[in-house]
Amino acid sequence: MSAEATSPGARSRRRGRTSIDLRRLGRAALLGPASRDRLPDAIGHVADAHRAHHPDADLLVLGKAYVLAEMSHRGQFRKSGEPYITHPLAVTLILAELGAETTTLTASLLHDTVEDTDVTLDQVRAEFGDEVCYLVDGVTKLEKVDYGAAAEPETFRKMLVATGNDVRVMSIKLADRLHNMRTLGVMRPEKQARIAKVTHDVLIPLAERLGVQALKTELEDLVFAILQPEEYERTRAVIADRATTGPSLDTIAVDVRRTLREADISAEVVIRPRHFVSVHRARLKRGEMRGTDFGRLLVLVGEDADCYAVLGELHTCFTPVISEFKDFIAAPKYNLYQSLHTAVAGLDGAVVEVLIRTHQMHRVAEAGVVALGNPYTPVDGAEPADGERADPTRPGWLSRLLAWQESATDPDTFWTTLRADLAQDREISVFPADGGMLGLPVGATCVDAAYAQYGDGAHGCIGARVNGRLATLSTVLVDGDTVQLLLAQGPVQAPGDAGGVGGLGDSGGPGGERTGPVAGQAQEAAPGPSPEWLDHARTPAARIAIAGWLAANPESLKVPESEPRAPGAVTAGRRGVANVVVDVPEDTTVRLAGCCTPVPPDDVTGFLVRGGAVTVHRAECSAVGRMAALGRSPVAVSWGDEAECRVTLYAESFGRPRLLADLTEAIATAGAAIVSANVEPPSEQRVRHTYTLQLPDAAGLAGLMRAMRDVPGVFDVRRAQHEPAS
Repeated sequence: MSAEATSPGARSRRRGRTSIDLRRLGRAALLGPASRDRLPDAIGHVADAHRAHHPDADLLVLGKAYVLAEMSHRGQFRKSGEPYITHPLAVTLILAELGAETTTLTASLLHDTVEDTDVTLDQVRAEFGDEVCYLVDGVTKLEKVDYGAAAEPETFRKMLVATGNDVRVMSIKLADRLHNMRTLGVMRPEKQARIAKVTHDVLIPLAERLGVQALKTELEDLVFAILQPEEYERTRAVIADRATTGPSLDTIAVDVRRTLREADISAEVVIRPRHFVSVHRARLKRGEMRGTDFGRLLVLVGEDADCYAVLGELHTCFTPVISEFKDFIAAPKYNLYQSLHTAVAGLDGAVVEVLIRTHQMHRVAEAGVVALGNPYTPVDGAEPADGERADPTRPGWLSRLLAWQESATDPDTFWTTLRADLAQDREISVFPADGGMLGLPVGATCVDAAYAQYGDGAHGCIGARVNGRLATLSTVLVDGDTVQLLLAQGPVQAPGDAGGVGGLGDSGGPGGERTGPVAGQAQEAAPGPSPEWLDHARTPAARIAIAGWLAANPESLKVPESEPRAPGAVTAGRRGVANVVVDVPEDTTVRLAGCCTPVPPDDVTGFLVRGGAVTVHRAECSAVGRMAALGRSPVAVSWGDEAECRVTLYAESFGRPRLLADLTEAIATAGAAIVSANVEPPSEQRVRHTYTLQLPDAAGLAGLMRAMRDVPGVFDVRRAQHEPAS
């Protein structure tokens, strides 16, 4: 049972949403069930919302479910004082407004009965069937008496597994959490913060991935009000004041309607106000807000072709901002979202964002999987092939999540990994050379592709070809890459027994390329993964599999012994980088780690890695802790006399014309040479630049970073500490 009261974030509720009068519902609930020939008064509003989306729906089952729920919860009250039945009624109304079908609404009315009353799953199954029973069981929490502190993570694990078979389970959970968040005020502040944090880390990403934007945006605002109350109030004041600089959205909407009417395109043009979090982000990004920054224009048409016709007219009659154009119709998002995004400027230069979609696209954009109804209903009475459900809502991210959670037996590991996995909110598609497709998070490497394709068989991976060219396993993949993973032919064993390196170099960057066994040579057993692979794995499945293999093969962590020799000065194995003095044999290879790119006068330490090489890390590098945890002894390292150094910097900026030219000019003016540069495609109008630079003197690094930060549009410049997850 959850306690509710009025939340400070309730004012951010989306316009047009029905306001629920809990007192009226409470009075209606206390009156008990109505006569047999009509629905109880308390769910009349639910029936009206349901019939608006499903005119032919059978409402008798809803009345039957309400009677059972009302009788079961009778005598129970929320901390806010309303009868408890008001909660399942409110949850059901949320889903009904989104267009959920009857089975989902029936289960939502009963979703707390098994958890909080004497009703059993067998009774639910007998009265309402297997599907409703499965949904109710999927959202029923595990008892703290049985699971203790692990109850919450294990409840989410149970819910996610159930979602893998029926996504309607998570739909009910999201609506349940939304109503609880709307009315969270009677909780203690620390409990409000805890619930809001879990909502932020787990429920909001799940709502985004399932495409339920209507729930996601309101959850974001409610969490924002609790976790950042000062920023919330500041944003609320900005919205209340509403900047009047430049033309308003209403004026531009009139111009757009006239343009489309003259082009004989039937379209509905509406203004979509930004929700609180969106205004907050826009304010941080743009500073002073103009009238057009408080919302977007939404153009709704009948057919896909009309979307492109509207786009053509807008780009002809207004000035388009080309960098803002995105086509999510030809290439839908992984969460079913389809729309055209663009931005146009009027004669006075005011820029307005425009979303163009069909009415059906809009329903899916708002309700996501809820708008699909029952995804398991056979089409035209035909059963799915091979007895499998034809489920369009089982995307790659959910399949991957269900796969790795089986290996995360420890609740803490599962909970931590789940939050990290859900934080990666974008996907790429890569294509194995032998056919098929792999869905991976942005920032995934060949290591991740290997474990996604071969599972534990990837322990024997020794290299890769990306788009036909040899690549190390640490290579970061981009959308559309073709990947051929090269596997050793022998069995996988501990590297100490077989020699070699595991397809990667030191923990700081790519090692030597390996292309597989050479013809005519005897094939040794595959060496297996090295600890350095963990530095390049982004997916939980890869990390869990690698960590499991390393734990089962502790001998792989041993460093080969060498005969002691006199210490000497050893030059790092990269051209032009600064010298370091290491207390190791003279023929030992020494590398400056690419994960933290140490430069004088950083505090540094070194570690022996497989193959007898030494990697040098900054003392605060996260890899140092991992090396120490693996039992590796540090090697004393000091800097030599050369001042020249090489460093990798990440620059975060907002997209604008000539930004790259201005940044490179600032770098050149500071006396640094660009060894390599990479600019990622813009994401939410932000751009990430990666520069590897050669400096004549490490003392000039601080000045160089200041000069880069001073470039207009750049909001952060930092040294590489680890490979950034996008």
